[in-house]
Amino acid sequence: MRSSEHLRIIVDYLKKNLAKGYTIDSLRWALVNQGYSRTEIYKAIELANQELAKEAPILKERPTIKYEVVDNEDNPVEKKSFWKRLFG
Repeated sequence: MRSSEHLRIIVDYLKKNLAKGYTIDSLRWALVNQGYSRTEIYKAIELANQELAKEAPILKERPTIKYEVVDNEDNPVEKKSFWKRLFG
């Protein structure tokens, strides 16, 4: 098997399992435990990240963050000290 085919198998494995929710570290150690060399794994991770970045959607507008301050003047909450909350 050629090294490019071998690398493609690892990249496909990484992309499939990243989509399932596995972390890159857990996949890295799984591949190390299966006998793959660390240099092959790092090359495959880099290639998989590049391919996933190309597939990611491009945001056309920046998301806006909206916030609202809620004032509870109608129903004020009585604040008790720590000791009163602890001992009644």
